[in-house]
Amino acid sequence: MEKQEKFAVPVYTGVDRETFTQHIYPLRHPALLKDVPIGPCLEKWTVDYLCKKGGGREVKVHVSPVAQLDFLHKNFLYRTLPFDKFVGRAAEAEHSEFFVCEDESYYLRSLGEDLRKEPADIKKQFPDLAEDFHLPRFFEAEQFFSSVFRISSCGLQLWTHYDVMDNLLAQVTGRKRVVLYSPQDAPYLYLSGDKSEILDVDSPDLEKYAEFVKARRYECVLEPGDLLFIPALWFHNTVALTFGVGVNVFWCHLSADCYDKKDPYGNKDPIAAQRAMQVLERALGILEELPSNYRDFYARRMVLRIQNRAYSSHDCHCETAQHTVHTTT
Repeated sequence: MEKQEKFAVPVYTGVDRETFTQHIYPLRHPALLKDVPIGPCLEKWTVDYLCKKGGGREVKVHVSPVAQLDFLHKNFLYRTLPFDKFVGRAAEAEHSEFFVCEDESYYLRSLGEDLRKEPADIKKQFPDLAEDFHLPRFFEAEQFFSSVFRISSCGLQLWTHYDVMDNLLAQVTGRKRVVLYSPQDAPYLYLSGDKSEILDVDSPDLEKYAEFVKARRYECVLEPGDLLFIPALWFHNTVALTFGVGVNVFWCHLSADCYDKKDPYGNKDPIAAQRAMQVLERALGILEELPSNYRDFYARRMVLRIQNRAYSSHDCHCETAQHTVHTTT
């Protein structure tokens, strides 16, 4: 979108654990990591190979007549298919077999065995394929939360949202565009829970979403083998430029007891944040007891107090940069 400030995500090459943990991770800013070994999946994960290794195990997938998925209004269906049939359909432009229409779009986000309790883990759901994928250990083993296997039809766009855990998005096959927004730009993203109401970040309805122009846009294109570090709370929107396969690995940035233990997806707000929002709702309800002019005055005082007590002075803005890091062996 022309009216927004645009920045490229900083690029780093030749990153090892020490470089990541000491020089990239502390910045709390997205980073595109290139030339980091992720295993033989880069050569092996063809459509035929995926179908053979994944076999006929059933998977629950999103199916939509449009490529732009809208989670808030649910413009898609959930359907179950054998994995090999799903991969075949997702990889083709038009379908001889379909649920809604010949050019419907498909999306797989792998799930745990117990959907309500167990996070996804590629080693458990797709053990044969997991052998081919080697993610660099940029975090401690006990911090691990989930590894999510993702497959998208060409053109598929996922809604803008944030996660409460850090993650690395590994692009194994295909190309994907990712647009990101800083947590500090949340006031301009028209949120409903953890998701933005703005589906089309390229051509938004600025009459309806006028403040969106103030959000600073960070963008990158992932090629096969690239890793994108997405810090917790950073908003992201993805478009599959081709049929593609990837793996998201999430880990805990905060101590484990800060997170909701009933959240297998890793996208519920930390428990303290949930409690704070509940208190805020009660406070707003109490303000309703006052006349409108008093309510306005004390609401403004509340906002000022929140700003003074809780806002960070740190600016997440980072100039475009490209870095070459020489790893040690």
